[in-house]
Amino acid sequence: MSRIELRFGGMGGQGIITMAVLVGNAAVIYDKKYATQTQSYGPEARGSASKAEVVIDDKPIDYPKAINPDIFVCFSQEAYKKFSKDLKDNGILIVDEDLVKITDENPTWKIYRIPALRIAEEELKSSLVANMVMLGALTAITRVVGVESIKKSIAETFPKYDELNISAFNHGYEYAKKLVKE
Repeated sequence: MSRIELRFGGMGGQGIITMAVLVGNAAVIYDKKYATQTQSYGPEARGSASKAEVVIDDKPIDYPKAINPDIFVCFSQEAYKKFSKDLKDNGILIVDEDLVKITDENPTWKIYRIPALRIAEEELKSSLVANMVMLGALTAITRVVGVESIKKSIAETFPKYDELNISAFNHGYEYAKKLVKE
C-alpha cells in the first residue's frame, strides 16, 4: 500500500473526528501501518462545517495532512461544498444520501450513496451511531483498514456501547458490500 489520504467532512456533533480517530487507531495499532490524523472545525464547533483527515502509509509519513484525498466521506452539504473540490481524479466519494446532494461532481469519481442516518434511526433506533454505519460502509468499500482492526478500535474506544456501535458498523458494512458487488 502506498500513501492513502482520507478526508471526513460534516457538521460539528456528527462524529466526524471520532471516525478519523478510529480509522487512524485501527491502522496503527492493529494493521501495523503508519498514520497521522488531523482535524479542523469552525469556531462554532457544533453545527459548523468540520473536517478530519487521516493519512495512512506503509512507511513513515513526511507530511501529515491530506493534500489530494483519495477518499472523501461526507455527512453535510456545507462540508461537501467546502471540501469536495480537493478529491483527486478517480477518488472515492461516500456521502449520506439523505444529507448531501452531489453537485459539480467530477465524472471520474466513484460515488457511493449510503443512507447512514436513516439506517441508524430506523434499524438501530439511535441517530448517534450514524457515523458507525458510515464507518462500516467505508470499510466495505475501500478496505483501507481491516474489518477486525476497526471493530477492535471501536470496542476499545467505546467499551460501554460496543454492542450498539459494532451493530451499527455491521449494518453499514453489509449495506455497502451489496453496493460494491453491483
